[in-house]
Amino acid sequence: MFRVSLTKAPLSHPVFPSIKNVQSRTVTTTVTCNVSRRPDIPSPRGKISTPQDFLKAIGRSSETKLSIDSWDAFWRTSGWDMKNAGLSIQDRRYILWSMEKFRQNQPIEGFAHEERPKKKIRGRGPAVQFGKRIRSRRDR
Repeated sequence: MFRVSLTKAPLSHPVFPSIKNVQSRTVTTTVTCNVSRRPDIPSPRGKISTPQDFLKAIGRSSETKLSIDSWDAFWRTSGWDMKNAGLSIQDRRYILWSMEKFRQNQPIEGFAHEERPKKKIRGRGPAVQFGKRIRSRRDR
């Protein structure tokens, strides 16, 4: 619900008193929102009854970094709490995304995926491509 009220009153200018009929406007807004900020806490289902079971089911190795024993405390955990626990941004995003999917009653097998393996080659690419050694084109 929005409520806006405008009032116009002839006043003299505060800096230049000789100026007459200056109109001032007062805007008042009222916003009410019925949406709760905290989403519902889902009940445990299937093989998942603890936060550790949930983290193992979504396939992240972060279950050792995040140590929460209570189911309710796990679902009230925010991204800031996970950051303070030492999780990387990718792990935090994935865990929060998975928690929302679980809240929406989607099966874990449908959205969970394993973590990407680390790159074996650093830099811009392999030193050998198509059977030929790649050399730098810069002057040495």
